[in-house]
Amino acid sequence: MNTADPRQTLANSPMSVLQIIIVALTVGLNGLDGFDVLSISFSANSIAKEWGLNDAVLGFVQTMELFGMVIGSIVLGGVADRYGRRNTTLGCLVVMTFGMAMVSNSHSWEMLSVWRVLTGLGIGGLLASTNALAAEFSNSRRKDLSVSLMSMGYPLVGFIGGILAAWALREYGNWRYIFGGGAVVTGCFIPLVYFFVPESVSWLCRKQPAGALEKVNAALVRMGHAPVDSLPANPPGQKFNLSDLFSKTYIRTTILVAAAYFLHIGTFYFLLKGTPRLGFVFFDYPIPQAAGALGWANLGGAIGGIVIGLLAVMLSRFIGMKGLTIAFLLLGAAGINFFGNLHAIAGDANGNVMLSQFVMTVVVTNFFLNGGVSGLYSIMAKVFPTHLRAVGTGFTIGMGRLGSILAVALTGILIKDQLPFATIAMIMSVGSVLSCVTIWMLNTDEAKEH
Repeated sequence: MNTADPRQTLANSPMSVLQIIIVALTVGLNGLDGFDVLSISFSANSIAKEWGLNDAVLGFVQTMELFGMVIGSIVLGGVADRYGRRNTTLGCLVVMTFGMAMVSNSHSWEMLSVWRVLTGLGIGGLLASTNALAAEFSNSRRKDLSVSLMSMGYPLVGFIGGILAAWALREYGNWRYIFGGGAVVTGCFIPLVYFFVPESVSWLCRKQPAGALEKVNAALVRMGHAPVDSLPANPPGQKFNLSDLFSKTYIRTTILVAAAYFLHIGTFYFLLKGTPRLGFVFFDYPIPQAAGALGWANLGGAIGGIVIGLLAVMLSRFIGMKGLTIAFLLLGAAGINFFGNLHAIAGDANGNVMLSQFVMTVVVTNFFLNGGVSGLYSIMAKVFPTHLRAVGTGFTIGMGRLGSILAVALTGILIKDQLPFATIAMIMSVGSVLSCVTIWMLNTDEAKEH
C-alpha cells in the first residue's frame, strides 16, 4: 500500500524527463512575453508611419498590452489557483493567439489597441501560471534553477524575436508579419502544453477536485513514480480566496514581495525599454544602432538568469536566493550608474563613446538586472503556498507592470526636463536599491501549507 505524499515524492526525487520537458516549455511560454514587448517596440515606427500617428498616440498604443497584463496577472492568476495551472495556461494561449492574429489584421490604431489589451490579458495570466508550473514540477534541489531558467525565456526569446522582427521589417516592410508570426508561434504551444503538461500534482493534492487521485497517479506514472492509494490525509481546508493575500498570515509577505518587484522593475525597464531612446538622445547613435543594442542587452539578461540559478544550486550551503538576489540588484544599480557616467569614464576628448562600449555596458548591466528579476521569481515561488502561488505571483507581476509604465513615463519626464544623463541614471537606479531593502526584510523560507 503506497500512502506517500506525492508532493514529497516529487520534491525528493531526481527530475524525470517529463519534468525537464515541462520546465523547458515554461521557458518558451515566458519568452512569449519578451517577444510581445519587443515586437511592438520594433513595429512602432512602421505603425506610426502607416497611420500617421503622433508620439502621444503611439505611446498610448505601446502601453496598452501593459495595462492588459496588469489585469490579467491579478485576475487570471486567481483563476489558476481556483481551476488549475494547466487549464489556465491553455486558455491564456488561446486568448493570446487570437489577440495577436487580430492585431495583424487591424486597420486602425483604436482596434489595434483593443487587441493589444486582450493579448496582454492572456500574457498576464500565462506568466502567473508558468511560474507556478516551473516551481511545482521541480524537485527541491532544482527549484531555484528551474524558476530562473523559466524567467530566462523573456530576454532569450526577446533577443531571438527581436532579430527576426528586424529581419521581417527589412525583407517585407510590413509590421503585420511580426504579429502574424507571433500568433503562429503562440498557437504552436497549445498542443505542446496539452500533450506534455499534466495538471500540477501539488495543486491537485491541495484542491482535490473530482478525479484528483486518478490525475495525480497518471502524472506520477508519466514521471516514473509508483501510483498512490490515496491523496494526503486531512488536506488543508483553506480554499482559494483573493483576500487571503491580505490576511494577517500573508499581508506582510504580499506587500514586501510586490514592493520589491515593483521597485526593481522600474529600474529594469529604464534600461530595457529605454536603451534605443537613450542611445539616440544622449550618445547620438543612429536609431538602428541604438535599437540593436537592445537585442544584445536581452542576451546579457538571459545569461544572467541562467547564472543566478546555477549559483543558487552551487552555493546553496553558503548563500540562499535571497542573498544572491540582493547582490545582483546592487550590482545592477551600480551598472546603471556606470552607464550614466559612461561619457566621463569611456568618452574621448569630445565625450564621444564607441558603440561597442555602449553595447557592452548595457549587456553587463542587464546581466545583473535580469538576474535579479529571476531571483525575485524564485522568491515568489517560495513565499506563497500552493493555493496562493499563482495569484500571489500574478499580483506581484501586475504591480511590476505598473512599475514599468511609471518608469517609462518618469524617464520621459526627466529627459524632457533636460537633466544630465548621470543624474537620470542615478534617480532610476534607486528602485533596485530600495528593492534590496524590502527583500532583506522578507522571510524567504519555503511557505508552509496551512
